[in-house]
Parts: sequence; structure tokens; C-alpha cells
Amino acid sequence: MNHRQLSFDLPVRPALGRGDFFVSPANAMAVVLLERWQDWAGHKLALIGPKGAGKTHLSHVWAATSGALILKATDLGDVPIPAVAMGPVVVEDVQDIAGDRELEEALFHLHNLVLAEGFPLLVTTDKPAHLWGLTLPDLQSRMQGTQSVTLDQPDDQLLAAVITKLFADRQLMPAPDVITYLVARMDRSFDAARDLVAALDRAALERKRPVTRKLAAEVLGESELPDLLDNSA
Repeated sequence: MNHRQLSFDLPVRPALGRGDFFVSPANAMAVVLLERWQDWAGHKLALIGPKGAGKTHLSHVWAATSGALILKATDLGDVPIPAVAMGPVVVEDVQDIAGDRELEEALFHLHNLVLAEGFPLLVTTDKPAHLWGLTLPDLQSRMQGTQSVTLDQPDDQLLAAVITKLFADRQLMPAPDVITYLVARMDRSFDAARDLVAALDRAALERKRPVTRKLAAEVLGESELPDLLDNSA
């Protein structure tokens, strides 16, 4: 008889406060620039990094400090640009609107109005502006001329902190040796950390077991997670 418990994809509420963000050499420059936002060249900054690198977390921290409104780039067609431009603004995932003329024009107007009003603008993206594929030349030139900072892939220290936070977001407290075990064997990416913690959460619930090193070894070895294994391990 199979005694495994059914698991459900319940919403995870990430902690996005400044105290929940771990600073390491991989993100220290970004943290410094966001803390010194009054000194941004042209009053704007592009925060670049892979998915899960901490862009959303940092943008929320900055928004709490500056009073900025946070918008998804793909939602710009549904917001009143003149009203939105009357304060600091964060536009997330700007690469997603490349090729959409209406949204590119919306971002272009928002960019100009926010800066004309003397407020700062933060945009987040997964790659430099010249790789977005924008079709509006004026927007392309302004985005390429925006000061930028990149969040690097995690070092061991940051990866351990990220995994710890991901577990905490799910209200899980793994055994102390689990984090060290995972960091030494998993792929060096934020996506891998997020996927692995989610898989461990499911496995613990289905098997009615705590998150231990043994469970971590089982999950790392299962066929549905081959890309999480570091081939050099």
C-alpha cells in the first residue's frame, strides 16, 4: 500500500525585507548602488541578473526606502502613465516587452516623465539592454545609456543563505547539515536552489518525513532532478 501523502502547490510568501537579504561579493555592488540611489547617474539604474538572483527582493527593499511604485513591464499598457510618473518607479522584467510597440512606447513615456519630474527610475532585467531586442530606437538608446549593475551567480556563502531563506519562506527548518550538503552537490544557480527546495518540500510532505540529509540525497538522486547535480561532484 502506498502511504505517501498528497502534496499541493500552496502559495509561498517570500520574506522581502532588508533584513532578509544576505549580502555577499556576488551582490554587494548592487546593494551599495541601491542604498545610494540619490547618486544614480541620470537618476536611473538597471538591475541585471538571472531569474531568482534577488532582483525582486532588492527592488522591494528599494521601493520601501524610496516610496517607489512597483510595476511589471507587461502591465504598462494598463496604467495611467502621467499619474504613475509622479513619484519613484520600479519597472520589473523590462526585457519581456521587447517587440511590443505599445508597451515599448509606454515605457518610453514613463521613463521621460519620471525623470522630467525629478524622480528616480529602477528597471530590472535578466540581460543587458542591447540584448533585449527593443524595436523603438529612442527607447533603445535611453535604456542602453542607463547605468547598470549585475547580480552574479551565487558563491557558496550566498547560495547557502538563499537556500536557507527559501526553506524559511516555506516554513521549513531542515537539519543543520542539510544546507552544507546541498551547496556542495547542487548546480550553482538560483533557479536550481528554488527548484531543489520546492522538491524537498514536496518530498517531505508526501513521505511524512522531516527534511534531513538522507531525504536530500534521495531527492538529488531522483530522475526528475538530473540538472541539479553538479557533474564535478
